[in-house]
Amino acid sequence: MSDIDSPAASTRAADAPFQWALIGPGSIARRFAEAVNRLDGCRLHAVCGRDAERTRQFAERWSPAGEAPIRACTDPAQMLNDPAVDGVYIATPHGQHFEYALAALQAGKPVLCEKSLVPNQAMGQRLVAEARQRRVFLMEAVWTRFLPLYQDLAVWLREGRIGALRGLQSSFCFPAPYDPQGRLFNPALAGGSLLDVGIYNLTATRWVLQQAYGEVPPLQDLQVKAVLAPTGVDSRLSVSMDFGDGLVSQFICGIDTAAPNTLHVLGETGSIVLPQTFWQATRAVLQPARGTAETLERPFEINGFENEIREAMRCVRAGEIESPVIPHDETLAVLGWMDRIRALAGVRYPFDER
Repeated sequence: MSDIDSPAASTRAADAPFQWALIGPGSIARRFAEAVNRLDGCRLHAVCGRDAERTRQFAERWSPAGEAPIRACTDPAQMLNDPAVDGVYIATPHGQHFEYALAALQAGKPVLCEKSLVPNQAMGQRLVAEARQRRVFLMEAVWTRFLPLYQDLAVWLREGRIGALRGLQSSFCFPAPYDPQGRLFNPALAGGSLLDVGIYNLTATRWVLQQAYGEVPPLQDLQVKAVLAPTGVDSRLSVSMDFGDGLVSQFICGIDTAAPNTLHVLGETGSIVLPQTFWQATRAVLQPARGTAETLERPFEINGFENEIREAMRCVRAGEIESPVIPHDETLAVLGWMDRIRALAGVRYPFDER
């Protein structure tokens, strides 16, 4: 069997800890590191960042007492050439995801990459093609789909507990200080509200439709109202997605305002509400049109990242190149929606021609 045909971790002992490498030791990476440190069967082996001191501090912070210290480096190639690395987690700004994910796949390293996988569908198609050609695992880290609460919500939707689906309404907004060079507002870093937070509104829409119908109906109409920052990225988007027969998903996402950040799933005979931070929800309420509300509470085991990490390791160890929970085609479909929304909003990135 050639290297290109064999899973990256196939030569390691089945009971050996899965050794993660991390690129981009920022705030979201801390959540990943905490989950890895507290999970059985894996450890953080290496951290790579552009700032040597910050990277060293991150490695020291998450090196468990009594174990080999986490390696720190500033050269991704050095990390990707390390035979001890079983998988790579990418947590850089969106505009850097493509180059790091491509380099990891070309090095034969399985990739778990933060959402959005890349800024546009064309770049996503290139990564998926690379993963499929080389038979190397690639998954977008849409952790919401792995949360325990969502597994129970799926049962409610499949059982028709709120009757026929009528619509969705959601918000994900937060007020951020305007910094034209920061990751949220810089087009060179693929800034803007859609890629940073709106992806959660979109993946929730698709997920609800998939549970209710078994598939996502074709999008019949798309309406977008945008507020752009001085740098040209989207500060706020109001989006209406029409799937026919009056079924509409409406959402607002923004990095310039506050919002309740809830998800409402509206049905013929009732509704389901995730009353706060729906993308990391641990509580849901089913409210029938008549009768008593039913509440679900599903706390995190660690911090919410644990199940997507487990799934990525399961897939790699099984020699799979994608997860059935968030397969390649699902990631590409969301990227396609985002391309259409950005086009209607008049937002363009320097790498949109790639």
